[in-house]
Amino acid sequence: MNDLPYELFVAFRYLLAKRKQAFISLISFISILGVGVGVMAVLIAMALMTGLQKELRERIVGSSAHVYVFKLGDGIQDIPAEVARLRQVPRVIGVAPAAIGKGMLTVGSGLNQNAPVTVKGIDGALESTVTDIRSAIRQGTLDGLRAGPEEMDGIVLGIDLAKNLEVQVGETVRLMTPDQVLTPFTPMPRTRAFKVVGIFSLGLFEFDSEYALVDLQVAERVFGKDRPDFMQVRLDDMFASAAVAEEIPRRLGEEYATQDWAQMNKSLFSALWLEKMAISITIGLIIMVAALNIVASLVLLVMEKSRDIAILKTMGSTTASIRRIFMLQGLIIGLIGTGGGTLLGCGVIYLLDRYQLIRVPMDVYQISYVPFTLLPQDLIAVVLAALLICFVATIYPSRQAARLDPAQALRYQ
Repeated sequence: MNDLPYELFVAFRYLLAKRKQAFISLISFISILGVGVGVMAVLIAMALMTGLQKELRERIVGSSAHVYVFKLGDGIQDIPAEVARLRQVPRVIGVAPAAIGKGMLTVGSGLNQNAPVTVKGIDGALESTVTDIRSAIRQGTLDGLRAGPEEMDGIVLGIDLAKNLEVQVGETVRLMTPDQVLTPFTPMPRTRAFKVVGIFSLGLFEFDSEYALVDLQVAERVFGKDRPDFMQVRLDDMFASAAVAEEIPRRLGEEYATQDWAQMNKSLFSALWLEKMAISITIGLIIMVAALNIVASLVLLVMEKSRDIAILKTMGSTTASIRRIFMLQGLIIGLIGTGGGTLLGCGVIYLLDRYQLIRVPMDVYQISYVPFTLLPQDLIAVVLAALLICFVATIYPSRQAARLDPAQALRYQ
């Protein structure tokens, strides 16, 4: 008989102890349960934080550009030339100008409904090459922004902003801007009427509740600007944004300043990563507690089986063989617990994500439900860490069993 089958057979026999050793079997079962619950909890926590990061990242880069380009000095004078110049930079697939201004939208002659707004002036034809705005239109059309000579200028509102103002496509809103107009009585805010031509939903509460889109030329007139504030750039790989942001000034000149989406949202994703690590470490302590149960069950088993260990040694079993028996028993507990916890964890993650069971307020978390995404590397890391902890837990009891003196163990038997 080979050593491994013999040692594995004895380990299984000890693990499935009955009658007098029923208490030890109970502790072994609790150890398996503890490892399983710990692995499941860590997997769910990591999937939650990873899914949250992924969802926010996708919505942020879908709502805004990958890289923002500012031109110092005279600013952006020739839009077609700047677009052509930026399109020559490697990995750039879309370029569009934009202007930003702040104001207050009001509805009704009595100004009974109002909301602060960030107005973004865009080129409707180019904007869809850098953001997902065209696919985000829920009502109306983006093409209505460019009005005819005798028509009212168009505006596209975020879906939550439109709900707050209680307006629909086709209705009129008025935009008040910070600059004032002198009247015979008192300075008055400058106002301009717009026709609502569309409603968008980018899925990010910050944009859907605060942003409105108008034609670029209209935005420049309303806010007293003679050029766009910046150029928006979209890449074929959003994770290359930092490299491209550094490449643009080198290629086009030092008067070009850049900022990529990762820089703009660095604090958010740093906080999410820190939460992911903190939650994983905290819940990982459950596995540590289960490992202590493994130590306790093996120590009790060594005390209970001291006579059996002595007999095995007198029959020729080596110290290494005795050590492997108890190590294998601990690893069996770890394998069963880790395997069960992994299966249960993956199943729970699938159900939570598939049916969107955990809903959250959008104004706080920017999304309506908690997404779950389990990365293969996270799964492998958790499984290996759990097995390593279980293996380390077997070292002390197995060494104690191997050091048992047969003569002392059999003296009073």
